[in-house]
Amino acid sequence: MNVLDKIMKPKSIAVIGASTKPKTIGSEIMQRLRDYKFNGQIYPINPKGGVIEGFQAYTSIKEVPNEVDLAVIVVNSKFVLDTIDQCNEKGIKGLCIITAGFKETGKEGAELERQLLQKVRDYGMRCVGPNCLGVLNTNDDIRMDATFAESLPVKGDIGFVSQSGALGGGILNILKDLNLGFAQFVSIGNQADINAETMLEYWENDNDVKQILLYMESIQNPQNFRKLASRITKKKPILALKAGRSAAGASAASSHTGSLAGADKAAAALLKQCGVIREFSLKNLFANAKAFSNCPIPKGNRVAIITNSGGPGIMATDAVCESGMQMAKITDETKEKLRSFLPAAASVKNPIDMIASAPIEHYKQTLETVLQDENVDMIAVIYLPFLGLKDIDVAQALMEIKAKNPQKPIIGVFMTTSDFFVKISNMEVNMPFYMYAEEAAEAMTRLDQQRQWMEKPQGAIPAFNVDKTKVENIIKNSLKEGRAQLTTLESIDVLEAYGIRACKYGLATNEEEVAKLGNQIGYPVVMKMTSKTTSHKTDVGGVVVNIKDETQLRNEYKALLQRLEAKGLIDGLEGVIIQEMVKGSREMVCGVATDPQYGPMMMFGLGGVFVEVMKDVTFRIAPLTDNDAMDMIKSVKAYKLLEGARGTTPAQIGQIQETLLRLSQLVNDFKFIDELDINPLLISEKTGEGIAVDGRIKVRIDEAAKTLGCDCSCACAK
Repeated sequence: MNVLDKIMKPKSIAVIGASTKPKTIGSEIMQRLRDYKFNGQIYPINPKGGVIEGFQAYTSIKEVPNEVDLAVIVVNSKFVLDTIDQCNEKGIKGLCIITAGFKETGKEGAELERQLLQKVRDYGMRCVGPNCLGVLNTNDDIRMDATFAESLPVKGDIGFVSQSGALGGGILNILKDLNLGFAQFVSIGNQADINAETMLEYWENDNDVKQILLYMESIQNPQNFRKLASRITKKKPILALKAGRSAAGASAASSHTGSLAGADKAAAALLKQCGVIREFSLKNLFANAKAFSNCPIPKGNRVAIITNSGGPGIMATDAVCESGMQMAKITDETKEKLRSFLPAAASVKNPIDMIASAPIEHYKQTLETVLQDENVDMIAVIYLPFLGLKDIDVAQALMEIKAKNPQKPIIGVFMTTSDFFVKISNMEVNMPFYMYAEEAAEAMTRLDQQRQWMEKPQGAIPAFNVDKTKVENIIKNSLKEGRAQLTTLESIDVLEAYGIRACKYGLATNEEEVAKLGNQIGYPVVMKMTSKTTSHKTDVGGVVVNIKDETQLRNEYKALLQRLEAKGLIDGLEGVIIQEMVKGSREMVCGVATDPQYGPMMMFGLGGVFVEVMKDVTFRIAPLTDNDAMDMIKSVKAYKLLEGARGTTPAQIGQIQETLLRLSQLVNDFKFIDELDINPLLISEKTGEGIAVDGRIKVRIDEAAKTLGCDCSCACAK
């Protein structure tokens, strides 16, 4: 038996800290358990004994004569550790610690919470909280409301995890108004033991929970979350509201990738990679959950709109098209059936406008007819009040048809008074109702997003043959000199060792070597300085392009030395790199930035001088799957340029995908790489290849030294 069942499906509950004093948490929880008619045994624990809410109270948990599955703890924080000891003596395995006063209060509270968790683990218990609102399960066999929210829960199909107790309580209070219900609810509080990932895994195969909603302020273990969510979203939708979207700290990064990254970019990338539908407001979270509660996953994204008013029908059409879905092409057969009963003034093309005089019979006949059309995957039905037609009558007629035709999503858009939505909240509904077409379009988009994710093949992480030893030696050499920043030459050598296509190049340290390399590579060439002290070469005129012959190359080399001498930078010069000059106007960027919690983040997008101005970039968490890499390429606006706009050679998309996957393997093999930029990744006009023209790599020096076994004192001293 799963120990979590002791918490979520208990047969007996002890409320330790139960009280007769009104408006206390110990009193409120007892009232909820009683009023929601918990199906098991309830044991109030209070030092004074007596009777609480009609139940015999015990002075100690040890006095309870029978087995107890779940202890809900509401005592002062200073008594919690002793209470856990007593629960262990009683054989209790499930704890829900409502009590506050732990890590949220500072250092002393954090130490108390550390001790709490140690006891829970030593005793083989599981614990929700501390500092939480409680738990509930609306299953008729259980009927447990062990929270202190104001309202009793509404039964439904949602498993909800809230990191905020107050927010969770507020939601429980308005469930009826939202036309939604919970199957199970967990307020994880400080999540000392049980967190969002715990509940994801617990609900994965729970038939009561058809969809999972998360309110999160942090993701404790991103790697584990990714593994679990990627699997579970193939079975049921997960919708998440992730708070804390600021990118504070990103400006401290030195690379383009780092400066464009941020904590929220990492969270967004993670959620996208594992098929979680991210929402940005509570309103949207519950509006779209309403669709999942009342609609099947559609077979496709072709939408039919039925309306009794032209304007809202056009607005709905705009919303559908702008969201990336398609307006269904109604078959001739369907059009003929519609013409047989609709007035001549009606339009049988999609959107289907029955006109303002449409009686309830036309709503019913039109919906039944369109449902049978094989070209239609989803239907939005729009109602505006005309000629005395009652909104609630239309809604009931639609729901009757939906009950007989459950195979396709039907969504109601009722542009009527708020009184209608009050009436609907008191009814059992089988389809979602919205006031505006845009809300309905977004809900259908979410249904289609889930369909696409479930149909998408599982991604694979390929392994390429690479020269890992060469990279180790390059980095060790950098560490010996106490450098976290690899030189341009070292960076390009690292990329080449991992099979990433770079320009043909060579290093020259004097004028004769410069001339020899230029002649070997073939003109035109590019000359770039490589320095141990200067990483941004363009700031000092360290990059010269389109050098057409040997004479020009010699002159440019001498001019560079003079510039560096004048700026006092000549001592750091390692030499110059002579590169083939690849012709191409399309400059992309790819790179890596490290998030302290999420690890390496891969970036791809429009590069060159536009990277930080246009910010047409996308991020994913490494390691990348082949699906992740392709999604990155296709999700930037610049993808149209890669396809071959205005007669340009189409880019080799597969080769660019492989470049990203090889980069992902590199940062997975060398986890101490802190930042990496390939800017630009130039798209060759001749071949369409993505070619690394420049590279910058920075490592975390202490971590690199430790991993590679480098005992160099200068590295460790940094």
